[in-house]
Amino acid sequence: MERAISVRLDDEAQRALDALTASGRRQSDVIREALVELARKRDRASLAVEVERLRADPEDRAEKARISKLMDALRAEG
Repeated sequence: MERAISVRLDDEAQRALDALTASGRRQSDVIREALVELARKRDRASLAVEVERLRADPEDRAEKARISKLMDALRAEG
């Protein structure tokens, strides 16, 4: 479902839009792409923060070690 929106651009945003559309790309395409990419970057950043939090969590590290030992033992049993 497509929806039209209206946006007021400041000078910096207008220059960015001008640069991105200079090759002939449509404004709507450029803006959609930018929104999607920004959301992906935010998701990756959130994931990276969560990875670092878990990496620093001694309880999580201990649980990973317990699981690894269990998996090794199960593999050894064949």
